[in-house]
Amino acid sequence: MWGFDGADAVVLYVHGLGADAGSARDQAYTARLALDEAVGEGDAPPVIGYSWASNVDWGAAKETADANGEPLADWLTAWADDDGRTVHLFAHSLGARVTGAALRELAARERTGVLASASLFGGAVPDDSAAADGRYGDAIAALDAPVYNFHSRNDRVLGWVYRASDRTRAVGHGGLPNGATAPDGYADVDVTDLVADHYSYLEPEEGCLPRAADRIGFE
Repeated sequence: MWGFDGADAVVLYVHGLGADAGSARDQAYTARLALDEAVGEGDAPPVIGYSWASNVDWGAAKETADANGEPLADWLTAWADDDGRTVHLFAHSLGARVTGAALRELAARERTGVLASASLFGGAVPDDSAAADGRYGDAIAALDAPVYNFHSRNDRVLGWVYRASDRTRAVGHGGLPNGATAPDGYADVDVTDLVADHYSYLEPEEGCLPRAADRIGFE
């Protein structure tokens, strides 16, 4: 067993761009505080941080995010085999790209039962990539768990910076494109009324974790 005595489930937090090891720990701790606030301290699952080398330029970070799909899938399958407790995945910003790559790897390995849920917060991936016919569509549909995409129109990093740099819309800004078919198990959740900017999704008091906790089913 891997620590966290008494916990029946854990949350694995995957950070986005520009985080070194120290800030990755800080972000995971902030997510824990927000989850405690949303669910109730003592009732919320503990949060584990998955750190990857995102403190680089945007182009290199996207390549590294893709390359981290395999290590993240390794971690999830090892946890399932060696510990077995429920895992809920939270991914912020470019962490959504890491997550999408990991879901594809899990589908290829036929290990689609290692997660209880996967949630994207301000996901910095193209909006059509999560559609049924998109890059991650088959892997989302194959997962034996729901995938929630929490998006906000107030997210100017995605609405302006991401759109200008990648010349496409981000799924974390407005959800799937109009007319797109959602994969089985996927749901867009509009949190524009709760989230004021790209960095507020998982903040205590000002983020969207109360709504996320309700959708995921934390008690």
